[in-house]
Amino acid sequence: MRRENRPVGVLIVLTFALSAIAGAQESQNQAWANYDESADLARLAELDNARMHYRLLRSGMQTPGSLWASLNDEINGLAPARYRALEPLVVESSVAGLQAMVRAGDLSYEELTLFYLSRIREIEGDPARYLNAVISLNPASVERARALDLARRAAPDVERDPIYGMPILLKDNINAAGMATTAGAVALQNNFADDAFIVEKMREKGAVILGKANLSEWAYFFCDDCPSGWSAMGGQTLNPYGRLQFNTGGSSAGSGASIAANFAAAAVGSETSGSILSPSSANSLVGLKPTTGALSRTGVVPISGSLDTTGPMARSVADVIILFNAMTGYDQRDTAMPMMSDDLRLEHRDQSMAGLRLGAPGRYLDDELFVGALGLLSADEAAIVEISLPEIDTQGFGTLLGREMVRDLALYLRGHASPMVMIDSVDDLQAFNLQRPDLRMPYGQAEVDRMVELDISPAELEALRDSLQSGARAAMEALFDGGDLDLLLSMDNRNAGFAALANYPALTVPMGYSDSGRPVNLTLIAPPFQEQLLVDVGGRFERLAQARRVPAAYP
Repeated sequence: MRRENRPVGVLIVLTFALSAIAGAQESQNQAWANYDESADLARLAELDNARMHYRLLRSGMQTPGSLWASLNDEINGLAPARYRALEPLVVESSVAGLQAMVRAGDLSYEELTLFYLSRIREIEGDPARYLNAVISLNPASVERARALDLARRAAPDVERDPIYGMPILLKDNINAAGMATTAGAVALQNNFADDAFIVEKMREKGAVILGKANLSEWAYFFCDDCPSGWSAMGGQTLNPYGRLQFNTGGSSAGSGASIAANFAAAAVGSETSGSILSPSSANSLVGLKPTTGALSRTGVVPISGSLDTTGPMARSVADVIILFNAMTGYDQRDTAMPMMSDDLRLEHRDQSMAGLRLGAPGRYLDDELFVGALGLLSADEAAIVEISLPEIDTQGFGTLLGREMVRDLALYLRGHASPMVMIDSVDDLQAFNLQRPDLRMPYGQAEVDRMVELDISPAELEALRDSLQSGARAAMEALFDGGDLDLLLSMDNRNAGFAALANYPALTVPMGYSDSGRPVNLTLIAPPFQEQLLVDVGGRFERLAQARRVPAAYP
């Protein structure tokens, strides 16, 4: 195991760290004993959706108030009256709107950062409103924002990236210096590592990394029949549109809930198969799952080197474009990345849909919201083509993901994790969790158990990957060519696996709400590296539909 190779000095530091953690754990278990979540759990048990029959809501790894404890003094520096004055200005504001306020002198980046931190403290500290959407906050965030203000005032005429000064949350499987990257797992609680490539790019352009968003532990490749949005480090993420009513989607659950509740300007998620599309849809957000190879994965806790990608999540198409552009750049360490991505940049523009052919699956034509969306697109001169979705062979998909995670997680732990991390492999992870199953895996670790038992050679893995991806790609190409399609239309995260295997990018945009108030999204799927077409059509639809509304309980 990893600890056998530790230098003596590291072992001494680790011994003290573990002693402190053990002592803190004993005291926080005492603190959590005072919190009674039984009434909420009983309400959840009555829901028809069995995936929302949660066993726990709060994490045993955090005490109340520990999330913002290191920032309390700075947060208290924002007077309550000023916070309330900023609330109607900042909540639901676009990045462009926030930048306009800064230019006008009505807001500073420091105040903006303090506003979001104050809002997180206010909501996450409320027993009736908490969302468990954030795992950790960046203790250097306010200082960073203050420095960006000084630089702007010293050179007001310098042109800066739109992301400059904007507080951004990262899904907690993305490395960021100064914070642990846990993937929601206790095994990575001390994973203080260097910036991921995309974080380096964001910092270069002036972004403020506000903190880490909760997620489905190990990006939802960990347990069977466990709820989306649960992690041992962050607890159960809850949906602001229906806190004890609707699922958050996953695995980028905290990124979705945070931005829906206006905890930051935007957030970064990651997807292997549906993990950006699902929480974006569930939280009435815009989410872009790029072509794998468009954005770097270096420094991101992996599942599958073949399918993983990072991607932006925000309240508008314009903000998704700004965040996407802030993350781009050629990363020679990422073998999935083509040279062209060094110059890849999306534009926010208003393009006519005249002449575009959009494929609409017949199986969705009984959905009122979907049919309404088709009406808007058709009235805007797009041609709607009814199509039948092909069946694709996904046998062995779980094996592909499992075997690639065994390989790719070991590579991440060896090359991009902190030396304080105590595991080297999936086998180590299984053994580590078994030491404290109640705390580390209350829903079990069935996926980990299966990965440990996998017996497939590298050659067999390659053949399986080629078979699955070539089959999906051929089916998607036949669908597009047969209907002369520009885009495929879908709903929420349906067809996410199909798009993932074929490596087709997807964009999801708010479409409306069901009778119960659950958000529903229109999802667009395009051929590889057609992200510009996605945001053109998605932005046009967003303007036509104007569907997104703020969660009623989180104004």
